[in-house]
Amino acid sequence: MKAVQLKNPGNISIEDIPQTLRAKDEILVKVRSMGICGSDIGAYRGVNPLVTYPRIIGHEIAGEVVELPENETGLKAGDRVLLEPYVYCGTCYPCSIGHTNCCENLTVRGVHIEGGMAEYVSHPRHLIHKVPDSIPWHLVPMAEPLVIAMHAIRQSETRAGEHVVITGAGQIGLLAAQYALSLGAVPIIVDPVDERLALSRKLDIPHTINPVSSDSLSEIWAITGGRMAEVVIEASGDARAIRSAIDYVSYAGRISLVGWPKSDIPLPTALFTKKELTIRGSRNSAGQFPESLRLIAEGKVNVAALLTQTVSFLDLPNTVKAISEHPEKFLKVVGTFDI
Repeated sequence: MKAVQLKNPGNISIEDIPQTLRAKDEILVKVRSMGICGSDIGAYRGVNPLVTYPRIIGHEIAGEVVELPENETGLKAGDRVLLEPYVYCGTCYPCSIGHTNCCENLTVRGVHIEGGMAEYVSHPRHLIHKVPDSIPWHLVPMAEPLVIAMHAIRQSETRAGEHVVITGAGQIGLLAAQYALSLGAVPIIVDPVDERLALSRKLDIPHTINPVSSDSLSEIWAITGGRMAEVVIEASGDARAIRSAIDYVSYAGRISLVGWPKSDIPLPTALFTKKELTIRGSRNSAGQFPESLRLIAEGKVNVAALLTQTVSFLDLPNTVKAISEHPEKFLKVVGTFDI
């Protein structure tokens, strides 16, 4: 079969490799579509310390069931499915309390183990989710970044009526804002790129702020009636945004950190105590794929608006190179096999 393989950083190509066979208690899937994630670009650049080479990349994977265990009753050959790529051990402490997303022994497809940018992939049955027929193939992989955004909102315990500042209008930030809207909260997008703010407004995000050209603190103060935001979702990983989150949030507020910073960041921890903040990390997701697919199928979250382009499977290596060289030109790209 053909697969997108990174032999080493900067060396990406389509390779012919032995076809994947179904492993015990797993389902063999014929891949139909796959999203390109920032982690794939990090692997290509050689800046993701978790990646070993050579590696088949890709963890946002959708396809059709080809083979399944004899005792399987919930799925059948030909069913449309999405892979949950976070393979957890089920026995460590985080797993024992339902936090499988931060399993101590977590392996993620395309990072720690072979990914799904290939013609076939075999994946554990309990991490396979049936996809509604109404979602077109090129949008199915978008359910994976959506669950990342949903988990960040859940970690912050966002409630209807609350103001939610979201720093970073990339795909995770925009999806988090839409999910917050679906819960009845009031999202406020903060991003220095006017084009991203314009897209936010097209998605009916009620408030957008450019922190470079305006006083973001004053604007958030005015929007919230002087309270500041009960919730801040930091989705950029930028050191300045992470520091600003502490100022944007209200007293007794909650901050969810989903963006990955490039290095350690000094923070005024005295303000954590003074404002009695709840600050939580947010990694991957747990148990939210069915809801994510439902939200897309019902049109509650517009994932299509985030797609920069759709490319063929054979164009994936060149597309990864292009995104790495000009990230500002891309928001989200999905690859598909000819169907």
